[in-house]
Amino acid sequence: MKNIQLQNFNIFGFQKDLIDWYQEYKRDLPWRKDQDPYKIWVSEIMLQQTKVDTVIPYFHRFISNFPTVEALAAADQQDVLKSWEGLGYYSRARNLQNAVREVVASYNGIVPINPEELGSLKGIGPYTKGAILSIAYDKPEPAVDGNVMRVFSRIFHIEEDIALPKTRKLFESYVREVIDHDDPSSFNQAVMELGAIICTPKSPACMLCPVQTHCKAYAEGVEEDLPVKKKAKKQRRIPYVALLIQTPEGEYVIEKRPSNGLLADLWQFPMVPIGEIGYDHIESWFHQEYGISLQVKNHAGKLKHVFSHLIWEIEIYHAEADIKEMNDQRLKLVPKETVAEYPFPVSHQKMMNYMK
Repeated sequence: MKNIQLQNFNIFGFQKDLIDWYQEYKRDLPWRKDQDPYKIWVSEIMLQQTKVDTVIPYFHRFISNFPTVEALAAADQQDVLKSWEGLGYYSRARNLQNAVREVVASYNGIVPINPEELGSLKGIGPYTKGAILSIAYDKPEPAVDGNVMRVFSRIFHIEEDIALPKTRKLFESYVREVIDHDDPSSFNQAVMELGAIICTPKSPACMLCPVQTHCKAYAEGVEEDLPVKKKAKKQRRIPYVALLIQTPEGEYVIEKRPSNGLLADLWQFPMVPIGEIGYDHIESWFHQEYGISLQVKNHAGKLKHVFSHLIWEIEIYHAEADIKEMNDQRLKLVPKETVAEYPFPVSHQKMMNYMK
């Protein structure tokens, strides 16, 4: 039974207008050169929460370093994280490598075409599964992300809150009914492309839209009121002091973050939760935490780093420590010249500018 919004909707006309526009105006993107499921998989993981222009150079570098599933599966995780450095949301890279290792071990290096097998891989949710199946394997599967929900909320004037999981299911049902079974690859990519360059969140370019005549929101003049999305929770602010600790030999102390949680397995300059201990107790806290005596010197600078759910407010200080032997396995002494060889989050890459 069709959704009520699809009554009297010209599905064939919508498909034709959309795909014809896509074939003529689609952007020349590196992951569109062929239908290699591995490359499509990598691109879709990179494009989560990240703009296309930012992803392009990372995609080129990543595929150059790890051209096949076998190459990525065999790679050292630190090398993978280094290739991902600056792209953010590093759990994506770790999940991708873990999933690729399963593909090599269980599926002879072939990305599964079976929806259940593909969906069981680490880091592959309903959207990524649908994107790989439709774009690489020409399967008429929905691939519903924020762009797609925005487009369809306007096309069919849907006022459901897109932040709710049940709403994504609703949109998946619409896509299943209107997707082009002859060319699902172009159809899904066309909807994503439309959302990215025409049907944008603010001030959509309706006069240039190839499916304007099919759009109920445009006909009713409410395109800028859609989609409906509840406001996210306010980000939590956490103050830190980051210490650029140098030894008399000119080496710096860096710290490896835990293997789970935020920025897992990346390196950083040691950070002190200053909101918990206060500025007067930095040295004693550090000695208690790491068994190292240091002297905090001058203030070097400050920066703010924004995550989706929290904000780091970081004061940067130079410090000195005479370390003969490093007993804490979290810490490592490295020459200044080799610090940048380790995978650091963006906030700590910026701190390198303050190194002496």
